[in-house]
Order: sequence, then C-alpha cells, then structure tokens
Amino acid sequence: MAAPSAPSRRSIFAASFIGTSIEWYDYYIFGTAAALVFGTLFFPQFSSVAGTLAAFGTFAVGFIARPLGAAVIGHYGDRIGRKAMLVLTLLLTGGATALIGLLPTYAAIGVAAPLLLVLLRLLQGFGVGGEWGGAVLIATEHASPRRRAVYGSFAQFGVPIGVLTSNLAFLAVAGLPDESFVSWGWRIPFLLSVVLVVVGFVVRSRLQDAPEFEQVKAKRETSTVPFTELLRRHPRVLALASLASIAPPAVGYTVIVYMLSYGTTALDYERTTLLTLIMLSTVVWVATIVVAALLSDRYGSRRVFVIGALTAVIWPVPMFALVNTGSAGLAGLAFAVAAVVQGIMAGAQGGLFSEIFPVRVRYSGISIAYQVGGMVGGAITPLVATALFGATGSSTPIALYVTALSLLSLVAVFGLREGSARSTDQVPAR
Repeated sequence: MAAPSAPSRRSIFAASFIGTSIEWYDYYIFGTAAALVFGTLFFPQFSSVAGTLAAFGTFAVGFIARPLGAAVIGHYGDRIGRKAMLVLTLLLTGGATALIGLLPTYAAIGVAAPLLLVLLRLLQGFGVGGEWGGAVLIATEHASPRRRAVYGSFAQFGVPIGVLTSNLAFLAVAGLPDESFVSWGWRIPFLLSVVLVVVGFVVRSRLQDAPEFEQVKAKRETSTVPFTELLRRHPRVLALASLASIAPPAVGYTVIVYMLSYGTTALDYERTTLLTLIMLSTVVWVATIVVAALLSDRYGSRRVFVIGALTAVIWPVPMFALVNTGSAGLAGLAFAVAAVVQGIMAGAQGGLFSEIFPVRVRYSGISIAYQVGGMVGGAITPLVATALFGATGSSTPIALYVTALSLLSLVAVFGLREGSARSTDQVPAR
C-alpha cells in the first residue's frame, strides 16, 4: 500500500489556524461576557464589585480546568495521535460554548444558573487545555527544523483572531438597547459557535499525523504515562517552560478582559469604544506574530522570546498611564503596543516549545507548560487586578503586578535551550 502523501502547507495552516481560532473565539467570548453582563445575570445578589469578582472568578475556573485538560488530552495525544485529540477539543469547547448561549439566568432558575455556568466553563477549559499543544504540533512536526517557528505560528494566529472575532460578535450586539442586550443579545455570539465548530471539524478531519510521531508510534516507543515521564525525566524544562508561559496571557488578559471592566466602570469609556480598540489591536498582534516567527527561524526562537518578555516587563506601567488619560486615541496606542508585546512572544513560542520536549512526551509537555502559565497569567490577573483596584483605587499596583509576572517569564526563558530535546528523544532504559 502506498504511503499517504504529505499534507500541503495550506491544509496544515487551515487545520492549525482555523480550529484554534474557533476555540479561542469560544473561550474569549466568555471573558467578554464576564466583563460586560455575567455579573448582572448570574450573580445579581452581589454588589457591583462583588458581582464582577464573581463573574471573573467563573472566568478563572476555565483556567483551572485547562492544565487538567492538557494532561489528559496530552496523554492520549502522545499515545494515540495529535489529530484525534484536536477533533475532540473542538467538539468539547464548541459544545460547551453553545450550551452557555442557551443557559437560563439566575432570575429564571436561581442558584442553579451560576452552578451550570461554572460546569460549562470547566468543560470549555478542559477542551481548550489540549488545543494549543496539538495545534502547534500538527504544524511543527510537519515542518523542517528551519521552518518550525513559522509553522508553529499558525496556531498562534488563532489567539488574536479569536479575540478579533469574539469582539466583532459582541460589537455587533453591543449597540442594542441595554434591555435587549442583557435579555438576549449576549447569547448570539455563543450560539454562533455551532456553525464555526462544523467548519473546524470538516477541516481537521481531513488531516493526518506527522511522520515524526507516526515513527515513534510504529516502533511502539510512545510513553506509557507521559505526565509521569515528564516529572521524572524533564522536571526542570517543564517548570521553566511553565514560568516562561506566564507573561503573554498576563499582558493579554489585562487588556482583553480586565480593561473592559476597568475602562467602562472606572474611566467611563463606552463599551463599544473599548471593544473597537481591542479589535483593532489584534491586527497589530497578527502582523507582529508573522515578523517574530520569521525572525525566530533566522535568529533563534529563544532570543526572540527574550526580547518579547523584556518588553512585557517594561510596558504595563506606561500602558495604564495612557489608558488613564481617558483618551480613546492614547488607549488605542496602549493596546497596540501591548499587542506587539504579545506578538513577539507568540511568534517565538511555538517553535521554541516544540524544540525543548522529546516527541514521545511533547504533546503533554508543551500543553501542560502553556496551560499552567495561562492559569497563573490569565486566570488570576483579572481577579487580582479587580481586587487591587478595589483596595487602592489606583492602577499602579495592577501594572506592577503584571510587570512582576513578566519578569518571572524573562528569567525562566534564559534557562531554556532550543534543540535540547534532540539528545533525549529516545526510549528510556527499562
């Protein structure tokens, strides 16, 4: 029987980019809804600040499930294959998102409403937990070593495109009268997920795993328990990669989630203004990913990621200063530079992470590291930011907090070495 032909670059791009964009669309519309409407609909018994904290807490629950999803889905991705898990993550995340759009509110079913919201958010987070790692690997494992950062960036486009499309979806309904928006308008972006998931399923079902993984599977050299092997043989790399993953979501979620709440309540920005500014910044984000990926393949992913982490340390204080002026133009500049900061790290991260773990535990390794960093940088940041502003009435402690998280990533990435997995990509002695 003839060996199946290698997939084209276009099909690899489509499977990695389209599916990831859909899943991050699903994930980010929750964050937008948490900032704009969930506090009122699902936690009306709380004060305004407490309701916002509760809504962000529900948003954070999804991050708690992400490392678990990374470990479980990564386990089967390392044993069965990347493609099968990518189809599964798409169905899990999309299904949970659509059900959120149908969920009754507190006024209809009482305390069961927020409980169901939390349950669906957990399912959504579980699915997303295994998404990024599989999407990166389905691309990088089909790439030559000199093109891994560019191929790894395919999945990274999904993050800003998910932000862009989720904001477009909410922008389309944000102009509704408040009563209509709160009653039914917010549900439309969630229900649109059904159509998007069908598209993603068709694209991903046509792909195949890369020869690099298939060879390991054919030789029966897949890891029995990838997570255990990671802890036993690669604990240092796993820890450093997890710390390095904190800065991108720390900066990102400060802008795309917390700024929506902070800007509309503390600074009197219109929600449509902030949604538009964030949406426009994603264009800069995508362009920066392209440039950073090309530079990573030429000069090294680690070197480029260091530059991005350094800018993440520097930018939070000026960013809040610009937003605090109340000027939409200066706020747009703040978000655009933040998009550059994220884009530099995103363009380098896929290539870097695919080089530091061996094939047999690679899905688990990069997924867990990415999701642990996302939990620390993404889940906690809006909560801490809300609490800090509530306690101090100032944005300076928030900016310093994001700076401190980014500094952790900067220090950690110095300890990672590109290509370090090549010397360890073998079956451990039994």
